[in-house]
Amino acid sequence: MASLIQGFEEINLTKPVGKTVMTITASAVKFNKATAAELGYPAYVKILINEKTKQVAVTPTTAKATNALKFSKSEDKQTSSVSIKDAVLVAALLEHFTLAEAPEGEIAYQSVKGAVYPEDKTVIFNIEDAVAGTMKRRGRKKAAEAETEAAE
Repeated sequence: MASLIQGFEEINLTKPVGKTVMTITASAVKFNKATAAELGYPAYVKILINEKTKQVAVTPTTAKATNALKFSKSEDKQTSSVSIKDAVLVAALLEHFTLAEAPEGEIAYQSVKGAVYPEDKTVIFNIEDAVAGTMKRRGRKKAAEAETEAAE
């Protein structure tokens, strides 16, 4: 006798993580929370570059690995994007990204979506797919900026 539920498939209740995005500015490299989630919220990563294919890869590593960068908190504590302000890393990546001049009070950036390779626990970003833009500065305003805005 055939089972009543023969031919049915279970519905996957794992919600999609979302698009992985890397954003580079003159002072930092940021990865959205989806990137941290896809990599399994690793405490440390290695960031690799392929000069020939013009790609940047991010892959988990250990704290003792050469060139390891502090990355994510645990899943329950990582509430927002991951920002890496390592000057050597930013300078190395900026050789491949061109930041436009930004108007006063704004920051120029390049943003690129990544491709996830779960079997390799790696996210790869194609530099040539980067999109340029500017965003308002966040955080505390300098005293001079605050006075100028108050006067306006």
